[in-house]
Amino acid sequence: MLTYAAIASLDGYVNDSSGGFGWAAPDDEVHAFVNDLERHVGTYLYGRRMYEVMRYWDGPPSDSDPVSLDYAGVWQATDKVVYSRTLREVTTPRTQLLSELDLEQVRALAAAGSVTVGGATLAGQLLLAGVVDEVHLLLHPVTVGGGTPALPGGAELELVEQRRFDSGVVHLRYRA
Repeated sequence: MLTYAAIASLDGYVNDSSGGFGWAAPDDEVHAFVNDLERHVGTYLYGRRMYEVMRYWDGPPSDSDPVSLDYAGVWQATDKVVYSRTLREVTTPRTQLLSELDLEQVRALAAAGSVTVGGATLAGQLLLAGVVDEVHLLLHPVTVGGGTPALPGGAELELVEQRRFDSGVVHLRYRA
């Protein structure tokens, strides 16, 4: 199964027009939910930018809160595939660098286990190619007015689950 999970603003962006995403920092309740959502993942698929952001989890400060340390453990235990034509090397264990996106390879990975794609651009390509099975959006109650859209135009989704958190964040699970 291939899942796309993203934290987004209420107006549908994963970052703002300057590339910032500080507004998307999850509280402990939301972060624990994400940890549980991703605990079963066998492989993460990333583009360069998302990989560069996620490398943080390879060595967060030891005085990080327990929920963050739990996520770091989940992330470190998971295989990663990075698609990039500009990145020359990866610096984290369990990480493979590929210069080209091969849809058949992605389908084979998804058929063999649980795969999650991170990053709106790569996820959009896979969603429109019909490779994504589920979409999980965590919508923060903030509007940013522009940036990178969480979803591409033309995606058709069926809502199958929803949950509201105390912070006002809403989780929406869709079947693609």
